[in-house]
Amino acid sequence: MAAKNKFLNAMKMPSIDDMFSSEADRQRESGDLVTEVPLSELHPFVGHPFEVRDDEDMQKLVDSIRENGVLTNLTVRRRAEGGYEIISGHRRFHAAQRAGLESVKVQVREIDDDQAIISMVDSNIQREHISPMEKARAYRMKYDALKRQGCRTDLTSPQVAAKLRTDDRVAADAGVSGDTVRRFIRLNSLVPDLQKKVDDGSLKFNPAVELSYLSPTEQNDFLDYIESQSCSPSLSQAQKLKAASKDGALDHGKLLEIMDTKKPSVPSRDPTLTISVSKIARYFPAGYTQEQMVGIIMQLLERNSRHLMQEKQTSLER
Repeated sequence: MAAKNKFLNAMKMPSIDDMFSSEADRQRESGDLVTEVPLSELHPFVGHPFEVRDDEDMQKLVDSIRENGVLTNLTVRRRAEGGYEIISGHRRFHAAQRAGLESVKVQVREIDDDQAIISMVDSNIQREHISPMEKARAYRMKYDALKRQGCRTDLTSPQVAAKLRTDDRVAADAGVSGDTVRRFIRLNSLVPDLQKKVDDGSLKFNPAVELSYLSPTEQNDFLDYIESQSCSPSLSQAQKLKAASKDGALDHGKLLEIMDTKKPSVPSRDPTLTISVSKIARYFPAGYTQEQMVGIIMQLLERNSRHLMQEKQTSLER
């Protein structure tokens, strides 16, 4: 009897619901639901750190979408308030809007906030054009998400992947060093106006990392100084500012002392006038060397100078 029951259980028919479940139901259960939704139901990822730029590459994407449609589905997740939040595909979404599309195909994923952040960062961090602050914010968002998920952060010398520090895990996924990620994350401690200077290139990356250790008040004092002087700090100056801040000695006078430090003076060189031989060769006999040409030019200049002096003297005598 036991063998018979075992046989009947093995031969058990699927339920009616299983037999008639839709492909959409099966996709939803597997997390791979692909559907087409109106653009009006799509919303940017909350806190998305990557800027969508209307540049030449965007115009190329718009033209491609007008001709071929959106070739790669956007990845989204449902919002509690309705519609969908874009996880990856913000550029495609913007280009589809500009191309005049009304709807696009999306892959709907059922994931929580931290999983969504990790997926969003991973799908965008390898973009060709990313500003330093975009990268800094993205690394920080993923770091925080992984930390909330319980990634180990108490090890100073990780040996195996399972025991990676959170920032080393972020680095490993991005293909960079842990120190690189840690230095980028430091940029988030800069006041907004200094962050803007990092992105526009007027404040270099390495000095910016050092300045991130200053208090907001010290950073704003420093910002006022460099804007009034139209200057930018060297790495050495930024390191000295950081050290003074750590010692509690970075007042306005100390800032001026550090920033007024001049580099060793270098004797100025005589200005040089360069004339291409091809421009003057036709004025000399064939075969003249550069030295011979220079000799003739100096003779002509000397003769012209004497002539001008004689004219000036004659004019004074009148």
